[in-house]
Amino acid sequence: MKSTYQIDGEHSTAQFVVRHMMITNVRGGFGGVKGTVVWDHDDPAQSSIEAEIDVNTINTRDEQRDAHLRSADFFDAANFPTITFKSTKIVRTSEDERTVTGDLTIHGVTREVTLNVEGHSAETRDPWGNIRIGASATTRIKRSDFGLKWNAALETGGVLVGDDVKIELEVSMVKSQTAAA
Repeated sequence: MKSTYQIDGEHSTAQFVVRHMMITNVRGGFGGVKGTVVWDHDDPAQSSIEAEIDVNTINTRDEQRDAHLRSADFFDAANFPTITFKSTKIVRTSEDERTVTGDLTIHGVTREVTLNVEGHSAETRDPWGNIRIGASATTRIKRSDFGLKWNAALETGGVLVGDDVKIELEVSMVKSQTAAA
């Protein structure tokens, strides 16, 4: 049996962590997360995930930095307004964990990535009668692999922005009223 869930953007987060000035990590995130998960309860390997993130919702708690990240130096949100993910393979690695491999597209560049996923949680009915599940996922990418190469050399050596980026996802999903075929 398959169930279809819609990602609840109001209760889901897509965050990133990147090294800044080679001395500390800076966190940021995106609102505007949406997508669909089709979960095959009998054969999870036949499940699928498609997600989209609105690049213009980036928030690092510094509007000047956020504007720079939306610019052509980084995400180029005017030309590449979304980040997308489409699963290609789901493997159960333990009772509560899976790896989800798929195509991640950032800045018009698509690369295969593998997410380490905890969950999904058991179905729960919210106060409004919706059936919900949730999951957490992490992965690491190199931003340069996606064409995000802008940087500045530091006077003391090193660079302003690290290349390694940790991605952390917290996803809440609402079950569609009708099951998928």
